[in-house]
Amino acid sequence: MYERFPFPPYPNGWFRVAYTHELATGDVVPLHFFGRDLVLFRDAEGVAVVLDAHCRHLGAHLGYGGKVEGRGIRCPFHAWLWDRDGDCRDIPYAKRIPVGAKMRVWTLVEKNGLVMIHHDGSGKPPAYALPDLPQIGAPDWTPLEVRRWKVKSRWLDMNENAVDQAHFRFVHGTQTTPKTEVELEGHILRCRSRMQLATPRGDVAGGIDTTDFGPGFQTVHLTGIVETLMVNTSTPIDGETTDVSFAYTVNTAGDEKKARGVGAAIIRDLEKQMSEDIPIWENKKYYAQPMLCDGDGPFGLYRRWMRQFFDETETRKP
Repeated sequence: MYERFPFPPYPNGWFRVAYTHELATGDVVPLHFFGRDLVLFRDAEGVAVVLDAHCRHLGAHLGYGGKVEGRGIRCPFHAWLWDRDGDCRDIPYAKRIPVGAKMRVWTLVEKNGLVMIHHDGSGKPPAYALPDLPQIGAPDWTPLEVRRWKVKSRWLDMNENAVDQAHFRFVHGTQTTPKTEVELEGHILRCRSRMQLATPRGDVAGGIDTTDFGPGFQTVHLTGIVETLMVNTSTPIDGETTDVSFAYTVNTAGDEKKARGVGAAIIRDLEKQMSEDIPIWENKKYYAQPMLCDGDGPFGLYRRWMRQFFDETETRKP
């Protein structure tokens, strides 16, 4: 089943399905993640909701023609009204609502400018909460700038870049190979890298502090030139494809004009790095037992950490 990767396609954890600014009250958005059709809407009270997409009556997709009404969404086919708890509340032409008329509601949290849902292969509740990021929306930090890619790979493979200290030099052209320190704390993985950054005025000591909160939510804190925060999210579309998005914010305290200009240059460079990574990710082979050398990063630590997000009931390739 998993020809390219020896691990399941849909890990357990929190995953982005939208950004807050993309979803106004009354909006209805069809989604496809985890190999499933979903529907996202913001009800009349401003609450974001994700349901399985197809009406339990005769299977219409609520994301195509469904209308928000009060705390729910009305089906475009026969006007059944499903509330944000997944219960059918009204059938205009029926005297009684059938017993068991209920749709799946996905556990959802909206914070840090993101709409996140929880996926668990066994249907278990979330084992951890997402952090609050004080930079998002703060006066001295720029509004989030969002970039998106659809990548033919799985994020848990792509994200090995965080511990792959050698690739920074040979793929992205850093002057030195940064030393990466890794710390594990339950669902959290922290990577700390230090390197020299080239500027028109000479080299500057810089740092990259990457923190993963499970498999779908990552922060990258860059220091050295202008303080920049990236909020990186990845959501599996299907077994082969991932929706990857980076959202950037820059600290403008001090010289705002300079910070914005340098921050824009940093963002362009990060986008360039992404364009350099994607062809490798999409065409590489995942080795369960790679032949590593003493100059490589702590791949073993990363792979042991990521196993906790695989559902034990899923079939794995030997």
